Amino acid sequence: MQNVELHFDKNDDYRTREAFKTLRSNIEFCGEEIKVVAVTSCTPNEGKSSVAMELAKSFAEAGNRTILIDADMRKSVMMGRYRTGSVRLGLTHSLIGRADYKDVICGTNLPKLYVIFSGPIPPNPSELLGGDRFETLLKTLKEVFDYVIVDTPPLGSVIDAAVTARNCDGTVLVVESNAVSYKFAQRVKEQLDKTGCRILGAVLNKVDMSSKGYYGHYGRYYGKYYGKYYGRYGKDKEK
Repeated sequence: MQNVELHFDKNDDYRTREAFKTLRSNIEFCGEEIKVVAVTSCTPNEGKSSVAMELAKSFAEAGNRTILIDADMRKSVMMGRYRTGSVRLGLTHSLIGRADYKDVICGTNLPKLYVIFSGPIPPNPSELLGGDRFETLLKTLKEVFDYVIVDTPPLGSVIDAAVTARNCDGTVLVVESNAVSYKFAQRVKEQLDKTGCRILGAVLNKVDMSSKGYYGHYGRYYGKYYGKYYGRYGKDKEK
C-alpha cells in the first residue's frame, strides 16, 4: 500500500461541515445496500471532485472505512489539489492488469480514509471503466470497505460516468447554482436513468449565501445563531 498526505482548505466553516454531514446521513438513510456511490456532474468545474472528497472524508470521520476512487481518468484534479507525496500506481495500472488492487490503494493521514488516484491518462477510459476488471474491483472494495465513493467525469461531456454508474449502488448529481439549465440537467438525469443506477439525489453547489434574498438572509441568521454552538462543540470535541 502507498501512503500520501492529504491537504484540505483551512477556511472550511461549520456550514460546509454540517452540509456534508447532512449529505452523508441522507445517503445512509437510502438503505444499507447503498455502499458504492458515484458522484458526477453535468459539466466540468461544478465542484463534483470536491464534493466526492468531502463526502468520503465525512464518512471516514463518522468511523466508516471509506475509499475514494478517482475515476475521472481524462482530467483528474485530485492529485494536484489534495495530495502530498509520490504515487507510483493508480487506477489505470489496476485496470490494465499491471498492478493488484492492494498496490494502488493509498493510505492517508486521515484515519479510515483511503484513496485510489487515477494514474496515467489511458487512450480508452470508457472501455476500461466499462470492463470486467473495474466491475470486479468495485465488488472487491465493497467487501473490504464500508463505503466506496467514485468520482466520475461530467456526464454531460463524456459517457464515462454512465458506464461507471451502472456498476454502482447509487449516483449523486452535483449541479452548480445558476450555471446549468433545467433542461440540460434533465437530459443528464435521463442518461443516468438508462444505466439502471439509482439516483440518490442532487447537490446544489456553489450557492451564493450572501445574496439579499430569503435564503441569503436565512444563511446569515443561521451563521449568527448557530455558529457559536457548532463551532464550540467542534472545538470541545477535539480536545
